[in-house]
Amino acid sequence: MTTPVCTSKFAGYASSCAGYEFTSYVRAKGPALLRTARSLTPNPSDAEDLLQTALTKTYLAWERIDDHRALDSYVRRTLVNTRTSQWRKRRVDEYATDELPEPSATTAAGPDGAEQQAERDAMLRAISRLPVRQRAMVVLRYYEDMSEAQTAEALGVSVGTVKSAVSRALSKLREDPELVGR
Repeated sequence: MTTPVCTSKFAGYASSCAGYEFTSYVRAKGPALLRTARSLTPNPSDAEDLLQTALTKTYLAWERIDDHRALDSYVRRTLVNTRTSQWRKRRVDEYATDELPEPSATTAAGPDGAEQQAERDAMLRAISRLPVRQRAMVVLRYYEDMSEAQTAEALGVSVGTVKSAVSRALSKLREDPELVGR
């Protein structure tokens, strides 16, 4: 992504220029970042909150970020760190209910679409049962299509750590009772 150049109407107003650049970045990358957040947490509302928190932290650090070409990695790392912090502080605020939620507008019609949706849902449930660190690595490697080196850099670990953690995660997914036979 190229960093937008601030126009002359913002000249002398560094914070306005930073705000413009940040807004442009969020507009361009928001949907991809939301997909990442949704992969890190099972609840779509929590994913939106997670992304909002990560973007708030990014905005506050915007002028301190030297290399704006590495923003994607910075924001993904912020997402993972924020989710890890939330997980450590988590409370039980979810409860079982007899009422089903309204169907999603994105649910495809027809048996093929329903089967695909069921497979996606099963995979997301299985991924959500992985430990946080393994889940983050699987999401970055396979949902964000990052290489092992990029994943290692984004999470601040070695490539070997990524390889072994992803291998263990994939083994757990292969053995997950909900996914066996799909």
